[in-house]
Amino acid sequence: MKTGADISLHLEDLCIGYRHKDPVFRNISVKLKGGTLSGLVANNGMGKSTLLKTIAGALQPLSGSIKLNESLLHRLPLKEIAKRVSIVLTEKPQLPGLTVFDAVSMGRYPYTNIFGSLSEKDTEVIDTCIRMCGIQDLQNKNCLELSDGEFQKVMIARALAQQTEVLLLDEPTAFLDFTSKRKLFELLREIAETENKIILVSSHDLHTLLAHAHGLVVLRPGNVCEYLETEEVGDVEKLFL
Repeated sequence: MKTGADISLHLEDLCIGYRHKDPVFRNISVKLKGGTLSGLVANNGMGKSTLLKTIAGALQPLSGSIKLNESLLHRLPLKEIAKRVSIVLTEKPQLPGLTVFDAVSMGRYPYTNIFGSLSEKDTEVIDTCIRMCGIQDLQNKNCLELSDGEFQKVMIARALAQQTEVLLLDEPTAFLDFTSKRKLFELLREIAETENKIILVSSHDLHTLLAHAHGLVVLRPGNVCEYLETEEVGDVEKLFL
């Protein structure tokens, strides 16, 4: 499942927000590369979720560009974007009656026919993603019976089943205890490095994030965006001053 060797996601002079409203954030310029786990950090209301949804194609940029390798992502059809970028949102989707295998198989939707039939290759990809996330013993279990930590791994496996170069996660540890948070970030870093993916995670859990991420995309007041290697961060209490 490993993606190509030279992956880069380049956000250039990006302005994000909603049409006919004031922009949420301007002047976002940052470049991320394959094989890295990066945190996205900012004060509440500064546009973390808006930025992730814009990269994933759910929102159009107000201006600027989103370039993945040589492709302008925001110019592609949504189904093509779904083959390049996957996203796990904060909101917990309701999956009544679905088993873990069923839920992960939903990640194959960009590749299946109109009937959603799974090919042998689709099944192999699903099985691989389930193993990568360590949820083999849960694959026949109803999703409603899972703990928050187990369910988050299922959502990551579903996103991995899309076989994208970029994986975005919005506050994935919001409802997890400390041990589950640590294990989740360990899993994300391992996936980024072994699968050569670009993983960008928004989180308020700065200390756990700094222990596992390669760097941080920081959105500061005044439309200031910068990328910091984790060793450059210093005192996290002063990060947004």
